[in-house]
Amino acid sequence: MKKIYKYLLNTLPRPLLIRLSYIFKTFAPILYRGNNVECPVCEKKFSKFLSYGSNVAHRENVLCPYDLTLERHRLMYLYLKQESNFFTAENLSVLHMAPEQCFIDRFKKQKNLTYLTADIESPIADLHFDLHEIPLEDNRFDVVFCNHVMEHVENPLQCMKELYRVMKKGGWALMQVPQDFNIDLTYEDASITSPKEREKHFWQKDHLRLFGKDYPQWLEKAGFTVDEFDLNKHFDKNEINRFRLLQGEILYIAKK
Repeated sequence: MKKIYKYLLNTLPRPLLIRLSYIFKTFAPILYRGNNVECPVCEKKFSKFLSYGSNVAHRENVLCPYDLTLERHRLMYLYLKQESNFFTAENLSVLHMAPEQCFIDRFKKQKNLTYLTADIESPIADLHFDLHEIPLEDNRFDVVFCNHVMEHVENPLQCMKELYRVMKKGGWALMQVPQDFNIDLTYEDASITSPKEREKHFWQKDHLRLFGKDYPQWLEKAGFTVDEFDLNKHFDKNEINRFRLLQGEILYIAKK
């Protein structure tokens, strides 16, 4: 069963995976009853989480079987809840690129948000467009989310500049990416084109690069100022283990 799960996870197209996940989540929590790990988004407890990731970057005990959060989603939600005004400020205009299933319905119900979702292909997004040229006006959004997108696009700096353009002065964005803290500079090689080689070099078959410790400098080149939220300074080891956060991950808050 584990081999079948891993095979489907790494071979089915993203839109189909999104649709199938709604079926999967109805029975998966029953198989993982327990109290060893906790998802702060759905607030449910389990014996363990599911595994997730490519053959190169597969991780055990990371995917919530109910709302399908991963480490990055749980960190983002904890930051929003504990460190930001996202749930309390009035009349926030939000653009959510590549909206995650664990957030989309929850954020749509928030009365303090004007919430717009977009993606190039996702069946759950409101709008569909290429991030390199956003068909929306300047200075529109207070908050932007765009997680695990920049490793897929041809020109991430152009996409970052577009998100900067549509943000209001004083707005902020969360734009997480897979990041290798063992390398100083982002690794790119246009000659690597096969899915197998891309997975080997960039951790996933549809990735075009692997960001290094210089990722915040990319955001700064696009015009943002960047604050760092280091989870190790805000959560103890027991919380990191219970929420199954990614040890060492840094959340970058990009501000205009």
